[in-house]
Amino acid sequence: MTNRSRVIFGNKIDSKAYLNAVNSKKKFIRKYGDDSNKNYNVRITDNEVIGPVLGVKNIDVSENYPDGAGQMDTEKGIIVGNIRMGFGHYRISMAMASYANHLGYTPYWMDLNSFKETTCTKVIGAQNDLYSLGSRLSKNPLFNRLIWEPTNYEGFRALAYNSADQKNAELMAPVYRNIPRDIPVIATHVWPAQAAIHAGMKYVVNAIPDNWPMALHLAEGSVHTIQCKNAYMGYRILNGMNGQQVCSPMPQDSLIYTGHYVDYELVSNIEADCNARIQRKKDGKPERFLLTIGGAGAQKEIFAAIIRHLLPLIKEEKAALYVNVGDYKNVWNELLKEIPDMKEVSKEHMDNWEDTLSFAESALDENTEVTGIHGFYHADIFKAVYTTNLLMRSCDVLVTKPSELSFYPVPKLFIRRVGKHEMWGAIHSAEIGDGTLECRDIPHTIQMLDQFLKTRLLDEMCDSIMENKKAGIYDGAKKAVELAVKLREASK
Repeated sequence: MTNRSRVIFGNKIDSKAYLNAVNSKKKFIRKYGDDSNKNYNVRITDNEVIGPVLGVKNIDVSENYPDGAGQMDTEKGIIVGNIRMGFGHYRISMAMASYANHLGYTPYWMDLNSFKETTCTKVIGAQNDLYSLGSRLSKNPLFNRLIWEPTNYEGFRALAYNSADQKNAELMAPVYRNIPRDIPVIATHVWPAQAAIHAGMKYVVNAIPDNWPMALHLAEGSVHTIQCKNAYMGYRILNGMNGQQVCSPMPQDSLIYTGHYVDYELVSNIEADCNARIQRKKDGKPERFLLTIGGAGAQKEIFAAIIRHLLPLIKEEKAALYVNVGDYKNVWNELLKEIPDMKEVSKEHMDNWEDTLSFAESALDENTEVTGIHGFYHADIFKAVYTTNLLMRSCDVLVTKPSELSFYPVPKLFIRRVGKHEMWGAIHSAEIGDGTLECRDIPHTIQMLDQFLKTRLLDEMCDSIMENKKAGIYDGAKKAVELAVKLREASK
């Protein structure tokens, strides 16, 4: 096996950093064991939620499954490798699955954080819990300034960090043991990409989610794709990833710009949806705002302030609100407790998938008047994530932190980031005209809300989105799928 922790794209890792990487792996083995000699068989099942719309089938692995339980389509199958770490990587995976399905392939959903008996999932789960804790603690300004933002911005940037990740990813490789080696893999987090390479998968695309260049996202042996050209050169020369030292660059064929990772269903309807937004504004109908709230609660006070500001306009039917709390019903209940006046104008869509589907479809009808506040919650993670995708088409403005949603073709109001690396999502979106600057406090957030309500800002962003589509900016998922298939075809 190639030791990908000692040398990364020709850059030799110093002995101390390499020893730290080795010790990191040993620490995980002591806590969670080493299952490299276990034989995990594969089981394939239909995904009941996104299977009907995206053609997705689930991959599960276990020692208890019989041989032959997982018959995969080796000709038309594409594995979408991911982890559940927040909603972002699932959402990008859905974009990849959407285009794979549209192009006639079978997307296999492989979540490395879902195989509970494996060392792989235990290692990922521990690191996910730590990241979630950091997100929650980031509400403390001192912790955020001294620890969280430097870690997310410079700590994850270092080649030494990638060295440790690569060593830990060796513990994740066993879950691929009985996966056919020649099925292409598109990974929407670096760990599924690294694990696939360690396991000997032949055709791996590593879809980098962020546009701040960090060694965290490197999986040497895969083809790396990026969403934004302003990140290209930083990755190409591994800029700043080894302090002041000039790094050996990535080979040219290891890094490809694709554009934004967006679902086919959203990209194909850009003109219709933007024109509908412009027409609603012209007709004086309630402006529809979509709030997406994560479970960490790091920004709940911002959403509460937004709701308070919009509430009089909602009662006057000048604004309407969608609130998706994902799989965290407690967030919805806390908002109702904090803002009792919400109750009288709210309709709850709580863990009722058919109701959510029906509402999302009816809201696209030009004759449908959407008023009030609509709250959405689903215990199932697929429903929780995909609800935002469904609501995105009929909303006018998406209110979100500048994370993976920065890249979606809908007018966006960016609230305060969680981690300094996210700031580049807002910068890029503002540059191409489909989102605001990052509003880092409540007064600036309220100011921007009024810009959408009282000026032509919404129309301007819709115009930009339609121009961006012509330039292929939102074609990243399509190109990533085509690249994965091309890698296999080129070897024949």
